Amino acid sequence: MDGDYTFGEAGGRGLGRNTGPNPSEFVKNATNVRLPKTTRVKNKAPAPVQITAEQIVREAKDFQEEDFRAPKSKITDPEELAEYRLRKRKHYEDLVRRVKWNIGVWVKYAHWEESQKDLQRARSVWERALDVEPRNVSLYLKYAEMEMRNKNVNHARNVWDRAVTLLPRIDQLWYKYIHMEEILGNVAGARNIFERWMQWEPDHNGWTAYIKLELRYNEFQRARELYERYVACHPTVTAWVRYAKFEVKNGERARARKVYERAVELLGQEDDVEELYIMFAKFEEHCSEYERARCIYKYALDSIPKGQAEDLYRTFVAFEKQHGDKGGIENVIVSKRRFQYEDEIRKNPRNYDVWFDYIRLEESYGDKDKVREVYERAIANVPPQHTEKRYWQRYIYLWINYAFYEELEAEDVERTREVYTECLKLVPHKYFSFSKLWLLAAKFELRQKNLVSMRKILGMAIGVAPKEKIFKAYIEIELQLGNIDRCRTLYEKYLEWAPQSCQAWCKFAELEASLDETERVRALYELAISQPVLDMPEILWKAYIDFEMTEGEYENVRQLYERLLERTKHVKVWLSYGQFEQSLAPAQEAEEELDRDKMRERAECGARARKVFERAEKVMKDGGPDAKEERVMVLEAWQQCEQDLDPAKAQAVEKKMPRRVKRKRPMFAEDGQAAGFEEYYDYIFPDETGAAPNLKILEAAYRWKKQKLDDEGGAAETPEDN
Repeated sequence: MDGDYTFGEAGGRGLGRNTGPNPSEFVKNATNVRLPKTTRVKNKAPAPVQITAEQIVREAKDFQEEDFRAPKSKITDPEELAEYRLRKRKHYEDLVRRVKWNIGVWVKYAHWEESQKDLQRARSVWERALDVEPRNVSLYLKYAEMEMRNKNVNHARNVWDRAVTLLPRIDQLWYKYIHMEEILGNVAGARNIFERWMQWEPDHNGWTAYIKLELRYNEFQRARELYERYVACHPTVTAWVRYAKFEVKNGERARARKVYERAVELLGQEDDVEELYIMFAKFEEHCSEYERARCIYKYALDSIPKGQAEDLYRTFVAFEKQHGDKGGIENVIVSKRRFQYEDEIRKNPRNYDVWFDYIRLEESYGDKDKVREVYERAIANVPPQHTEKRYWQRYIYLWINYAFYEELEAEDVERTREVYTECLKLVPHKYFSFSKLWLLAAKFELRQKNLVSMRKILGMAIGVAPKEKIFKAYIEIELQLGNIDRCRTLYEKYLEWAPQSCQAWCKFAELEASLDETERVRALYELAISQPVLDMPEILWKAYIDFEMTEGEYENVRQLYERLLERTKHVKVWLSYGQFEQSLAPAQEAEEELDRDKMRERAECGARARKVFERAEKVMKDGGPDAKEERVMVLEAWQQCEQDLDPAKAQAVEKKMPRRVKRKRPMFAEDGQAAGFEEYYDYIFPDETGAAPNLKILEAAYRWKKQKLDDEGGAAETPEDN
């Protein structure tokens, strides 16, 4: 074809003779916009299977490729190095041109130039960065640190000098600058920098750093002059106290006293002067000038408002307890606090926390009559509710503390007994009781060696308000006293009150086992497992089986396992049964040959264990799809058993192991609507492989059969109406 390409009517590209473009056609084609036809949605109901956002994100994560990592390159000649540097510089220049405001890019650029040992270029980068942000503290710090790393001291000085000139309120820059000069041994330079800094009147830390510099070089007179300038710049309690401590540390007590006196004259009317008085008084106390300290405390208490002198008052009390008239000062303290507590009690007489604080105050004072009076007033405020235990939980501790005080502090046995007796009468045991109270009263009588009263109290507790804690404590006491018959009687009462308590049955059996009463132990366990209701039957059966194993009665153990399997088909029972049979096999050490009898015994144990595992596997198999996990557990235990006893037969168990697959199943919300899918792991056993395509049908049939059996059982239990 000799012609040129031309455009057709539809704007497509065709072949033909060039007859010239038609401008009207171009305009027409450009203005005509073809819109897609609207799709009419006929079924607007939600789809039966909804895709959640979580599922979409999870699938996207699964299909996401790993991040690309550039391979490492190795430079071998100068030309490659020059090309590499040119490429990196171009990369960084492009970055700083695009994101000029990003200081991190400038820092990386400068560090890279430093790593190439091109300090001139690195300085250029730092200067360009400072042109962008001239008040960025981090830039100055990193710039100066680079110069210090490369031992360019003068350059570092220039950077620090520019920084502190431009940003004199940034303490970190001053600290770094001074630290560098001190490391270089230029103490005079460091002192000059400090003087420049002090002109800006920094905070307490700046002055303290300057003073510590002078003290490091034993310039005590300079330090004292600095303290004078410090307190003139910052006339605060902190500054004056530091000045005084400096004089005390140098042994100048007279100077320190003058410093404190000047501070009191200057700051005597300030609000936060309490600490100054405390430190002044402690200084005089340290100098053994107790009268001076007492005068300072009294003057301070008269000058400072009472609401702002709590710490001062507390310190004064501690001082008087140590050096003054103890009785007088404590009486003042107790009177003041007693008035506060009385005021709070007047507002709310049943605020037991205030009563506890009030009683603690009186106990610390040591007046027994006053303590008893407060206790009696406190316990007179009985809670209004006699049916709610929560109202009594704080109140009952008033009685307990009262009894402790009479026994330990007052050492009055009769009053202690009366307190316990009255408290036990007051508690409404018909609605609730406190086992702690019964036990404390009984142990008090035990400490007094009054066993009759102790047994009477605990017997009353069991009769009025029996609790597990009381039974255990009573049995423990009698056991320590060696009264076995009483322990048996108590266990009988305990089991009459709580026959469902497996812990009680086990403890009773342990008691009899410790006395070598084997028949009694078996009778107890038989009676226990025959109870219709038990709170933790697995503990009871395990204790019974362990007892028979300890006695060496392996046939009894097997019978117990069989009886237990008649009640439950739990997989843990099967596993324990099989492991028991496996444990009876004689152990075989490495490179040791067993004799014929042991080999025969080992084979018999393996056969018994194998039979147990076969039965367990069959039961779990009949359990349907819901018992697949348990079936896998049985097979794994069986395989381990065969590997330990007869490795040649472990291959047969290996063939029974299932294949683990990942599947999805629909999820439904509480209202029954579909809520997406969830993944779960399923097991496909070798005997199910052929039926895998119809596995869902078989599971549905199994559920239908189970439901039908349940319905028939329910109909059989319901009597027919005649």
